[in-house]
Amino acid sequence: MTSKRAGTIAAALVVAGTLGATTLPSTAQVPPIASEALTSRADFPDGTAVKFKIKDHEGDMTVVSTKDGSKTVVVKFTIQPGARFPWHTHAGPVVVNIKEGSLIYIDGDDCQEHPAYEAGQAFVDTGHGHVHSARNPGTTPTVFYATFFEAPASGPLSIPASAPDCA
Repeated sequence: MTSKRAGTIAAALVVAGTLGATTLPSTAQVPPIASEALTSRADFPDGTAVKFKIKDHEGDMTVVSTKDGSKTVVVKFTIQPGARFPWHTHAGPVVVNIKEGSLIYIDGDDCQEHPAYEAGQAFVDTGHGHVHSARNPGTTPTVFYATFFEAPASGPLSIPASAPDCA
């Protein structure tokens, strides 16, 4: 072994010993799903009601009304390639705007993957107990902005849910 190579290996061992195994990440350094609140949780000072009429991919119409549309927050999500949200729901509806990449929405009622929403598209998740998941099917990060209505004053915006029978 050359002295240069031996010196490099020795230096690597010193660095590894100094860092310790517990300080090195066991997975990628970038979290699979990252969130960043872009606004504080806020209330409209005037009474506000929000109603969405949503026509799904099959042409069925769903009407979603908020109990109190005045409680909102906007969050930026960055989803790494292949990452998937656990099954969950929300207190109220969520408007999702895709900025970069694509996102596949998975309905908990039938476990069907809806066609991917692409950059420049938006959709409404009904919330109110509707269980769903979503995943990044691409090879680059997906970035989207979510506006939550009926957001709780504090605590998590997603409510964990059991996986549906079809999952």
